Amino acid sequence: MRNLLLLIPLTLALAACGGSSNGSTGGTANGSDNKSAAAGNDGVLKTIQISEMEYSLSPSSITVPKPGRYAFEITNNGQTTHSLKIESTGGGDEVKAGNIEPGEKESVKFTFTAGGKYEMYCPIDGHRQRGMQGSITVGGAAGSGVATTPAPATTTSDDGMTTTGRYQAPGY
Repeated sequence: MRNLLLLIPLTLALAACGGSSNGSTGGTANGSDNKSAAAGNDGVLKTIQISEMEYSLSPSSITVPKPGRYAFEITNNGQTTHSLKIESTGGGDEVKAGNIEPGEKESVKFTFTAGGKYEMYCPIDGHRQRGMQGSITVGGAAGSGVATTPAPATTTSDDGMTTTGRYQAPGY
């Protein structure tokens, strides 16, 4: 019993020191912010899956049906480190994921405004120029889903030849 009474204050102290898993990686005052270990239900309308590979994003084109806060779960399905940055084409609002190692995932949340146009890309040197980019449009989609367009998948064979095809993610 005495040991149990000692554990209670220790447990409360550790819980208080845990902090938040919602650390800021950029963003603006409108709440287009913050990565987190997992998408929560803190006002998020929908979680959108993004797959990154050398050197493509899939889907490469996304339309969200209405303004609001969305979560993006980014999976690095490639062989090299990637990241993801989302920003408005007019500047200002942006969020950036940290480096994502091969086989790893990271989530970011972003709040979109009405009628906005946004771009997403891998900010690691040279990746965007090699095709790791896409667009996000707010509005224009019927229903409550998210419209997406898969990106062309680029593969390099052992003999150095590069081919481009369409990557079809499950459920798209």
